[in-house]
Amino acid sequence: MTRSAALVMAGLLAGLLLVAPARLSQALAQAPTLRDERFAGLQWTFVRVRYSARTEDSRYRLEYWGEPWAIDAPAAEQNLSRRLRTATAIEVKDPIVLALDDPKLWEQGWLYVVEPGNMQLRDEEVGNLREFLLRGGTVTFDDFHGPYEWDNFASEMRRVFPDRQIVDLEPPHPIFSSFYSITAYPQTPGLGSFFAGRTWEKGGFIARLRGILDDRGRPMVLANWNTDMGDGVEWSNAEEYPGYIKYTAEAYRMFINEIIYSLTH
Repeated sequence: MTRSAALVMAGLLAGLLLVAPARLSQALAQAPTLRDERFAGLQWTFVRVRYSARTEDSRYRLEYWGEPWAIDAPAAEQNLSRRLRTATAIEVKDPIVLALDDPKLWEQGWLYVVEPGNMQLRDEEVGNLREFLLRGGTVTFDDFHGPYEWDNFASEMRRVFPDRQIVDLEPPHPIFSSFYSITAYPQTPGLGSFFAGRTWEKGGFIARLRGILDDRGRPMVLANWNTDMGDGVEWSNAEEYPGYIKYTAEAYRMFINEIIYSLTH
């Protein structure tokens, strides 16, 4: 696709974030003529992981949200799936939820884990996640903040890969140009932080994209730390929060880049 066509498509997709929910379906229906055809033949499914979590009380966990693995569902996966289907020729299947011990895990290529600051995997889940990743899969962790939640996540990753380091991923890494050209990693605030007039929470002031690399140098683990891209895509159709639109647009772009990178590398 030419640069001018890409700009037209990007402008249209950004404009979709501004339409009222009642008009969204009509607007999306007009978009497929501008889909990027480079990725025709690829398939993708939003697979939300139902993981084991800490059972003790956490000073950061809000019980009324329910289990942490289910936060932002189902709107986040529905919105992101629709947007990827609209922007590209990738065959996007309906979102699903899987546990790490489900036999269907091995049929998937990409997993999503929300709030890994609460995650405490069983031994069999640790082994299955390691095997899934070493077979070429990718897992994206999202919506965890500050040093306390980072320490829990890093501890769980040491169980999965005790011999691999977590590294920072920054431009010009190709993940930042796999679809959209992104010059800096965005910080998407959760809706609560947005209402409080800030982009950070729990002491997580600076957003980072971090990863664990396979033997070829491909990030097989992607960690969206100090950012809440799940909220960004979940609330992208909420016209009552117009000031939040710029954050939802950034969340879509970064999410789509991560997904396309995982499908093409």
